[in-house]
Amino acid sequence: MDFATLEWVDWFNNRRLLESIGNIPPAEAEEPYYAMLDEPAMVA
Repeated sequence: MDFATLEWVDWFNNRRLLESIGNIPPAEAEEPYYAMLDEPAMVA
């Protein structure tokens, strides 16, 4: 991979803002999702 490709991937995942998810980067939107998966399920 060349440097330009790595820069684009960084921009795409960490700096690009998506309006449909509240004008935040995709990586930031994934953090709460994966944190939720790590929590144990509540037993009734």
